[in-house]
Amino acid sequence: MTVYPSQTQVKLINLGLPKSGTTTLARALREAGWRVADHRLRDADGRVLELDRTYVAQRLYDAYFANEPVLERLAGYEALTEISMLNGPHSLWPQSDYPMLKAFRACPDLRFTATWRPAPDIVDSMMRWNNLGHTRLPKGTLPGLPHGYGTSHDHLIRWVRGHYDMLVDLFADDPRFLLLDIGAPDARDLLSRHLGLDLPWWGRENANPSGGGDGGN
Repeated sequence: MTVYPSQTQVKLINLGLPKSGTTTLARALREAGWRVADHRLRDADGRVLELDRTYVAQRLYDAYFANEPVLERLAGYEALTEISMLNGPHSLWPQSDYPMLKAFRACPDLRFTATWRPAPDIVDSMMRWNNLGHTRLPKGTLPGLPHGYGTSHDHLIRWVRGHYDMLVDLFADDPRFLLLDIGAPDARDLLSRHLGLDLPWWGRENANPSGGGDGGN
């Protein structure tokens, strides 16, 4: 396994899917003083940066295919909490891409979380989050969810479960990995111990207006 030199400040990557608690994780880490990239790169005032590659996923793949250390183009951020993107024909899912996961694991100081909720809850939130579940996912081409699939709750539930099963299989007993049940009573304590970081805030961020659960972009 190639081990890259530690050339960035990224300490944590979240491998959870959208609507699994990614935005709660982002806020918790920001409240603890970390600089966080969540889906898109933003300045200190929360405005999207005006750059050619504003999405976290684009920065990761740009570095990977330039044969650079995979985190090279995200220097200055300490955590990446939502790393996928689905925007028109552009579908990038590094948390589901084996070569990218292998590149992440080759970074010796990097830790991982996978924010998790029960698959039916994640899918329910996806179906009620703008047009994500009804339109964008079925029209996209995603690892484990080819174009034309994902047209029903059952399809999406099977895809979500498959993603987390894959992560558990790949990371097995890796002490750098934490499967984080975002709704568990001890979620905050588990994350704090995993990172060696005090977390002054923990709650539920970015809930669907109609009463759905937490989620990210």
